[in-house]
Amino acid sequence: MPDPNRFTQGPFAPVEEEITAFDLPVTGTLPATLNGRYLRNGPNPLGLDDPAYRFREGHWFLGPGMVHGVRLRDGKAEWYRNRWVRSEQLAEAMDEKWPAGPVHNDMDFAANTHIIAHAGRYLATVEAGPLPYELSGELDTIGPYDFSGTLPGGFAAHTKLDHATGELHAIAYFWAWDHVQHVIIGTDGTVSRTTDIPVADGPMMHDFALTPGYVVLLDLPVTFSLDAASAGLKLPYTWNPAHQARIGLLPRGGTAAGVRWFEVDPCWVFHTLNAYEDDGGRVVVDLVRYAGAYDVSTMSGPGPLTLDRWIIDPAAGKVAQQRLDDRPQEFPRTDERVTGQPHRYGYSAVIAAVGHATISPGGDFADEAFSNALLKHDLAAGTAQAHEFGQDATAGEAVFAPAAPGAAEDDGYVMAFIHNPDRGAADLVLLAAQDFTAEPIARVHLPIRIPLGFHGSWVPDQ
Repeated sequence: MPDPNRFTQGPFAPVEEEITAFDLPVTGTLPATLNGRYLRNGPNPLGLDDPAYRFREGHWFLGPGMVHGVRLRDGKAEWYRNRWVRSEQLAEAMDEKWPAGPVHNDMDFAANTHIIAHAGRYLATVEAGPLPYELSGELDTIGPYDFSGTLPGGFAAHTKLDHATGELHAIAYFWAWDHVQHVIIGTDGTVSRTTDIPVADGPMMHDFALTPGYVVLLDLPVTFSLDAASAGLKLPYTWNPAHQARIGLLPRGGTAAGVRWFEVDPCWVFHTLNAYEDDGGRVVVDLVRYAGAYDVSTMSGPGPLTLDRWIIDPAAGKVAQQRLDDRPQEFPRTDERVTGQPHRYGYSAVIAAVGHATISPGGDFADEAFSNALLKHDLAAGTAQAHEFGQDATAGEAVFAPAAPGAAEDDGYVMAFIHNPDRGAADLVLLAAQDFTAEPIARVHLPIRIPLGFHGSWVPDQ
């Protein structure tokens, strides 16, 4: 009998129904000025009878997306909702009418990776070919979205908003392309510019970084494998030791011919924290790095998994690498208002279940390093604080919400879904960023458990 799929067990196990709950109970006090929606996306198969999820060959990244949301207003938690993203296949399985809409290359998929807001629309996103899905403010599926017909191909899981211009940036990739595509979406919600950057081997580019002068590209040795696809791997992006790891600088407003590439040690990166340009013209990129060979098709590698800094010196043609924190951690985030600008603070999550499921640690760190905590990094001081939640209180990604539009970088709240083992359900936990290790200022008690998932956003009311 095949082994169970580790991503349908324990804190990864899907929930089985959609729920709407109003007037949620709160322990502590919600800030009266914190008005908006906290939204988070993640894979959630309809049922475990699907062979794609029942056994080991199933992949965490391939479950249909379910978005969880909490509406905060005037010091109250007005509602909680969880809704599946209705792709055509999922709508048919749920005996519902599909909303219909555009599809790229027959790759319709219930976007499961992120949920963002841009130009007045809520968008569930995913990478590698499919389009995003537009949702309503109550998380109902409106349909697949191609930015009013202006997107030439698929989209991306991760985007970066340039707060100076209001433009949204993305890097799209697709197995059949000989390039990756930089996409800029204007404030009107339509694509204003695309740039195709030639690359070899069909690399996965899950994330990227942005500065005022550059788009920072991560061309790393996880590439599309036709052999893996032919062998039936559900996500055929495997470690390719023949593919040189490198980082690219695409000048903002420039052409693909202007990209400069810089070699780095073989590694894998799912997520960047932020990037900026220093006074010496160097590009500083903070990111979470998987050392050595990492196979995304099986979500496995030796580690260690660390928070690192890469300093790209265009004048010298070199990349210096520094270790910022050696604890296994993922989902790095900053105050998004400083995207592309020098940042002092960053937040990440130490999630025991994710660490155990995605890396096979050697002797570099002890098993006790796998806890459930949120980290706050003071990168100027070189220090980090941990807010521990306990062995069974599984933590999710931390998202920063400023106390006010003009508040300082550190003046606000860090929020995340945390499993509450005493209730067997999740809480939306709010920490004061400037008193990070203190008791949460508020816990919104949700009516159900929320499976471990991926990324989310705080979307303030306009």
